[in-house]
Amino acid sequence: MQVTETVNEGLQRELKITVPKADMAERLMERLTQMKSQVQINGFRQGKVPLSHLKKVYGEQAMAEIVNDIINNRSGEVLKDREERPAQQPEISMTEDEAHAKEILSGNADFEYTMSYEVMPEINAPELEKLKIERPVADTSDKEVDEQVERIAESARQYEEKKGKAAKGDRIIMNYLGKIDGEPFDGGADDNAQLVLGSGQFIPGFEDQLIGKKADDETVVKVSFPEDYSAAQLAGKDAEFDVKVVKVEKPGKLEINDDLAKQLGVESAEKLRETVRGQIESQYGSFTRAKVKRQVLDLLDEKTKMELPKKMVVQEFSNIWGQVEGEMKRSGKSFEDEDTTEEKARKEYQTLAERRVRVGLVLADIGEKAEIQVSDEEMQQAVFQQVQQYPGQEQEVMDYFKNNQDAIAGLRAPIYENKVVDFIVEKASVTDKTVSKEELMKEDEDES
Repeated sequence: MQVTETVNEGLQRELKITVPKADMAERLMERLTQMKSQVQINGFRQGKVPLSHLKKVYGEQAMAEIVNDIINNRSGEVLKDREERPAQQPEISMTEDEAHAKEILSGNADFEYTMSYEVMPEINAPELEKLKIERPVADTSDKEVDEQVERIAESARQYEEKKGKAAKGDRIIMNYLGKIDGEPFDGGADDNAQLVLGSGQFIPGFEDQLIGKKADDETVVKVSFPEDYSAAQLAGKDAEFDVKVVKVEKPGKLEINDDLAKQLGVESAEKLRETVRGQIESQYGSFTRAKVKRQVLDLLDEKTKMELPKKMVVQEFSNIWGQVEGEMKRSGKSFEDEDTTEEKARKEYQTLAERRVRVGLVLADIGEKAEIQVSDEEMQQAVFQQVQQYPGQEQEVMDYFKNNQDAIAGLRAPIYENKVVDFIVEKASVTDKTVSKEELMKEDEDES
């Protein structure tokens, strides 16, 4: 096998690999000799078929298998001998000339193919001990715990039937049918729907028009869907709802005590408060981790300089752009609606693609050197979490992940990334900074 480097520019490599026809013929004889004891051909005893006859019958098939073996196995050996790591699966090109291909399969021509790939760039990750990270943390106040407990208690409040007109704070049971331009629309109807007046649960203006109504009243509620309504087909449109009030209920007395706690499945009011405080602290902890992770990724992006494999960037941009186009199609919006142009958007997402590839490569390099692994137990837990999201379809979901390596890789990637980030944070210089809950929970404008 002869290997000739034909391209060496930056990260790009191209190799021309030649296997002389004499070597191909030798490989063919070895393959046919192995086949001799296995095949049965009419007129010959098993194991007694002449190699010349085997070549005539199975020669091209055997040679095609040899070609595939060289491409699939020997190509990796070539890269190993060159001590090169391709950034992605190498592209293989063979002759498209049918007559020449026939000559190769017949053993009358050298087998030649080219292998194109980009090598992994040299990654100079920053010294982790020199990274400075400011970790935002928010305290959980007693007032906040009390407010959350009250909200939970409110959800368990008992209501009793009321005679007379509905007032703010009352709950009504109603049937309604929504229409736009006189035609019902999907999702605009329900029977025996519950609504606490003043809760802000429905479209702005809807609840106000039901104040003063009583059981068996029928009315038409006129509203306008907000311009930023989640369902694009309804956003900004005027609608009318035919409403029949089935029942009016007044709120019962709300007391936060052990009886309420037990009703909510907790042993006491004090235990309810402890549980709520733990939930709030866990929520804040999630925001803290997300903010810290963002800082880590920003630092790695800022402090790591390298040439990026072009094809990796192209693939990442393609993935991002596909998501952008899909979201715009679903929302019915255009680039103009987002106060930009397609050209500007492409430029921004190109920068994002480059960032993701750069950060991904340096994270992988740090994780590899630190010998970070995702355990089987962690993967089983990740799959179990996915299974829980589809009650009644547990076996189907399990089979999907069992038979889909790409899906498993999709679960493993974020686990691995988070473990590497945690490792970096352990090594870095971290300073805690107390912030308000509003500042902690504020979303970053830029996507990481």
